Amino acid sequence: MASRGEDFLQRRRRWSVAATIRNFVGGRYAEDTAAGFDKVSPVDGTVTARVQEAGQSLVDRAVSAARKALHGPWGDTSVQERARLLRRIADRIDERADELLAAEVSDTGKPVSLAKELDIARAAGNFRAFADVVAATGLDSYLTEFPGGRALNYAVRKPLGVVAVIVPWNLPLLLLTWKVAPALASGNTVVVKPSELTPAGATLLAEILTEAGVPDGVYNVVHGFGPGSAGEALTSHPGVDGITFTGESSTGSAIMRAAAPRVRPVSFELGGKNAALVFADADLGKTVDGLARSVFTNTGQVCLCTERVYVQREVFDEVASGLAERAAALRPGRPEDPATTTGPLISLEHREKVLSYLKLAEQDGAKVVAGGGIPAMGPELDGGAWIEPTLWTGLDHSSRVVREEVFGPVAALIPFDTEEEAVTLANDTDYGLAAAVWTTNLERGHRVAQRMNVGMAWVNTWFLRDLRSPFGGVGLSGIGREGGTHSLDFYTEPTNVCVQL
Repeated sequence: MASRGEDFLQRRRRWSVAATIRNFVGGRYAEDTAAGFDKVSPVDGTVTARVQEAGQSLVDRAVSAARKALHGPWGDTSVQERARLLRRIADRIDERADELLAAEVSDTGKPVSLAKELDIARAAGNFRAFADVVAATGLDSYLTEFPGGRALNYAVRKPLGVVAVIVPWNLPLLLLTWKVAPALASGNTVVVKPSELTPAGATLLAEILTEAGVPDGVYNVVHGFGPGSAGEALTSHPGVDGITFTGESSTGSAIMRAAAPRVRPVSFELGGKNAALVFADADLGKTVDGLARSVFTNTGQVCLCTERVYVQREVFDEVASGLAERAAALRPGRPEDPATTTGPLISLEHREKVLSYLKLAEQDGAKVVAGGGIPAMGPELDGGAWIEPTLWTGLDHSSRVVREEVFGPVAALIPFDTEEEAVTLANDTDYGLAAAVWTTNLERGHRVAQRMNVGMAWVNTWFLRDLRSPFGGVGLSGIGREGGTHSLDFYTEPTNVCVQL
């Protein structure tokens, strides 16, 4: 009998070195383009696939296919028909979960256990959640009385149209389905541009949607880069009616400039420099466990990860030593190894960025209490983008390491004395995505969480939320909200109808 690792490697053959990952337009794979690029494994640096790059002409075809589908039978589907279709998609995701898992892990290098429990499960869950939301959600109606008569005002939702969906590399399938599910539920068509670093899942999802009965042209995929490639061609395309994007703040600014001439709506979930506030009355065991998750999950490559930990002075040393122990206990390794807890960074290029912050922290006088370098992985894995989970103390709040998003498994630990000081420090940032408050005093928990200038604040937990709740950021962390009816507010345009009675 094959071992679990061997079985996983067999499933991954689909995305082996011989594979070509192609664009998907109008319900079928597009013919090979002249341009292409290699997909490199972050685990060992080997080439895992060849990706076909979409040029302007192919992006034009994708947008045209989406427009044609929008005005075809897809435009006449009822809400209930689309809800049933989303549930069929979720069922097909469950049936082909092993293939999606192999694609996700091949692209990102994250542990199989993490990808299975988080990314694949949420992909199916996103389609089911938005099937429920769209089936149950209505709009306001008003009976208006005026001198001499009455009128009925009611609103109906119309699809936004052709939506450009641009997703990042850290949680590629999860975030893709988080956007595609409400877009399709609302009757839109989409052109997806996945990150050039993680192209496999979006491509495989095209097959799954087709099998589930999604009409040709409703879901299209174009591969490539940003400026001068598919990303720029798509975001500046006159046939796109709206843009949803998750990724770096600087890229969001560039997309906003591209969308501005035609005043197209945008929904952005951007970077974060998220804070955790630990008060002396917190349950320190649970708090340190929670901090370890929020700092190190997915090798720190989650927009919601904690990079600033403010700890009340009387428990500072205990929290710092406990978190350092958790960091030391993490085990990097091959994704299929059950003992692996931590994958690599997404690429060697990204590792250079993270390493530059490690060097900067040293220059700013930081004391390294965990990690601080590159682990020795052995000859088979040393070509991968590995890095040690790293913690610092002794950094001033003005340090760039404390103020700029690193997007790696790192955090600065900073002491505070009073609640007011902690709130001031946490809010002293250009970002505003998430924060976490750790305390057994729930009165304080409510009070402090509500004072955080963020889109989401947790109390005694992290990464837990209801998919119907609003999700998004303020400042450099984004614009707009997703989740439940908040997503429908972006993906639809309401039309008010007034009938005099």
